[in-house]
Amino acid sequence: MVSFESDYNNGVQPEILHRLFDTNDEQTSGYGNDPYCEQAKEKIRHACQMGNAEIYFLIGGTQTNTTMIDALLAPGEGVIATDMAHINVHEAGAVEAFGHKVLALPSADTKLTAQQVADYMERFLADPSHEHEVQPGMIYITLPTEMGLIYSQEELGALYDMARRYHLALYVDGARLGYGLAAEGTDMTLPFLAHHCDAFYIGGTKVGAMFGEAVVFSQQRPPRGFFTTIKRHGALLAKGRMLGLQFDTLFTDDLYGRISRHAIDMAMRMKALFRKYGVQLAIDSPTNQQFVILTPEQQQRLSKSIVFEVWEQKDDRQLVCRFVTSWATSDEDLTALEKALANG
Repeated sequence: MVSFESDYNNGVQPEILHRLFDTNDEQTSGYGNDPYCEQAKEKIRHACQMGNAEIYFLIGGTQTNTTMIDALLAPGEGVIATDMAHINVHEAGAVEAFGHKVLALPSADTKLTAQQVADYMERFLADPSHEHEVQPGMIYITLPTEMGLIYSQEELGALYDMARRYHLALYVDGARLGYGLAAEGTDMTLPFLAHHCDAFYIGGTKVGAMFGEAVVFSQQRPPRGFFTTIKRHGALLAKGRMLGLQFDTLFTDDLYGRISRHAIDMAMRMKALFRKYGVQLAIDSPTNQQFVILTPEQQQRLSKSIVFEVWEQKDDRQLVCRFVTSWATSDEDLTALEKALANG
């Protein structure tokens, strides 16, 4: 079986494994107080073109989102996001478990617009009893979005302007950030992102690392006691150098960019295969997540040799299915997919 189920179903990028093996006998201090974490931070700052950015390494995406949202919001505050946002759908109420409500706005394509934020805030502030409600304190977006779309520089800039107008923090979930920055036709860059949000994270788990995410505070200082907040959320790794080593490797010789571009190349070849065999795209994604529409019969036939995810049931005769490429996707994987499509 060939799997396109997710971008974290392989182990770890080989260069990282080599670094972990080569440094295995070294002894360093824990909790990120080691030379490898410091080297990784400097390389990330250089990539962001932001020498004063403050960076922390956390163990996983859900832990990072709950830690950041809890740290950036005051008690009684909530986070504005789309109704399809990862924190609203696929994080098991983790944000709410720490006392903050997701203020979900409808979205047809998983993007949040500056106009939506403005309309929401104006309605909220116009309500004479708004002090009795959950107070909006931040904006959350994902880049790429949950269905593989990319915010342009214009769109992100408009959201950041809106955040400042209404005194909201803008936080960007970058679990698949590498694939977003490598997407075809995007004008988004890491420096532009760093200069147009308050904080974001660079995803490692889905982009070649064994585990781990790098939080970047770009336009504001970390809240007081942030290290303690990380630990309180179970996101602090005692063997912190394991995270530093991975990001130090990923940000050496553009490895992060190179493996991300590989995934995009594979995804575009996959998209061409779907078109070649008459499979309808559910959305035209430029990133490593490809969404197609299959009949139940097509889904069953393909599932005999290919692993992928049923994203949602569109109607009785149509399923939206997700196929994901990664840094590890091979030519052989795509050959197997084409064979399955040809036989289907």
